Amino acid sequence: RLDRIIGNLILDQTIKSVNVFETRQRYEAYEETKKIGKGEYDLIIVVGGDGTVNEIVNGVILGQSEIPIAILPAGTVNDFAGWLNIPNDIKGFCNMIRNFQKMPVDVGKIGEDYFINVAACGLLTDVGYKASIELKTVLGKLAYFLEGIKEIPRQVFRNILLEIECEELKGKEEILMLIIANTPSVGSFKRFAPKAKINDGLLDVCIIKKSDIAEMLSLFLQIMTGEHINNPNTTYIQTSKITLRCHDVEDLNIDLDGEQWGNLPATIEVVPNAIEIIIP
Repeated sequence: RLDRIIGNLILDQTIKSVNVFETRQRYEAYEETKKIGKGEYDLIIVVGGDGTVNEIVNGVILGQSEIPIAILPAGTVNDFAGWLNIPNDIKGFCNMIRNFQKMPVDVGKIGEDYFINVAACGLLTDVGYKASIELKTVLGKLAYFLEGIKEIPRQVFRNILLEIECEELKGKEEILMLIIANTPSVGSFKRFAPKAKINDGLLDVCIIKKSDIAEMLSLFLQIMTGEHINNPNTTYIQTSKITLRCHDVEDLNIDLDGEQWGNLPATIEVVPNAIEIIIP
């Protein structure tokens, strides 16, 4: 699709020249993007899933090039592009580039790193990078479900005592998972963070408290419709900055856009209007 998209856009003189960089391993997209100087290019087209988009976003911000980003969804999970209704057919994508409508978008920041869609810790939040690339290539999203089935018995009875500190909430909570979202769509659940907006200057925090198996299954069914935020086992807040500390799990990892980041403690904050995304 990319070759045909480039061909169409060159033929109708929408674009003059293109450089294509193919990644072979993690961080290559980030390193290549970070090298780009301000004004060197008018647009970056990212072909991939949320993890690849994450690398490009970090490269653009840390390289200070301010280049608008267009996403051609091609990964196993494309939560961010899916929520924006980014087309992945040739005609629709070409029309989007021709129109060149830019939207300023917030990002989350943790340490020196950025995320565009979600930061997560706890139950099943690590299946994105635990599922092998080979399995994801063959099975697509099914690879995540298979990895999740394998991980539930290992994780569901784990005690995670999390200390949460922000302007809206302060205290300790025994949790199953914690999701910090920038859009409503997380892990292919379209309404996981139903109040989230991409440029409201806020991050949406969804805390799923520890519960028994029956309550957990009921809650996961509610996630399909967004009703889980009204469940007594869920705390849902919107904040611009939050600090997390874990008291009983030494190596509790936090994941950014489906990729492993590092262990808590961590402070996460929003950076308003950090990048520009091309939208339909």
